Amino acid sequence: MIRLFAAIAIPEEIGQGLAQRQQGLPGAKWRPLASLHLTLRFFGELSEDRADDLDVELTRVRGQPFALALSGAGAFASGSDVRAVWAGVRESADLTQLAGRCERAARRLGLPAEKRPYRPHVTLAYLAGADPARVASWVQGHNLLASPAFQVSAFGVYSSWRTSDGAHYRLECNYPLS
Repeated sequence: MIRLFAAIAIPEEIGQGLAQRQQGLPGAKWRPLASLHLTLRFFGELSEDRADDLDVELTRVRGQPFALALSGAGAFASGSDVRAVWAGVRESADLTQLAGRCERAARRLGLPAEKRPYRPHVTLAYLAGADPARVASWVQGHNLLASPAFQVSAFGVYSSWRTSDGAHYRLECNYPLS
């Protein structure tokens, strides 16, 4: 079994700007530059055969290259338990369409539909037991985050490997947009 997701890699120059913001939040497990990405669709645990079938479906995904920019910051929480802080993404019809095409590829494979609405973001840190007031202060201090636009000319399928240091991601296949 292999844990897979489709994502757009964050260019190094954009990631370096994000890395400068990865401070000032005690207990945060900041994500390394190589792990910064924008998830299009999480597929979950798949057998090797199903992963091969997914590859076939994703080769059918079409779209033109497009520009994307990061904008704003926020946090994911469940009640008073804040789980992550993230950089937002400027609204993009092209991005929403690409995520929808990855969703349809998953559905053609027979995977269950994603229940949550698509909310594009780049996870900057995972949190455990963080003080909600400190998180709110961090978000407020970074809510004007804005990156230069960058070109998206491909997306990839990544495997996710859980380790004692957190999740590590490996690009398994790249799908160019043309």
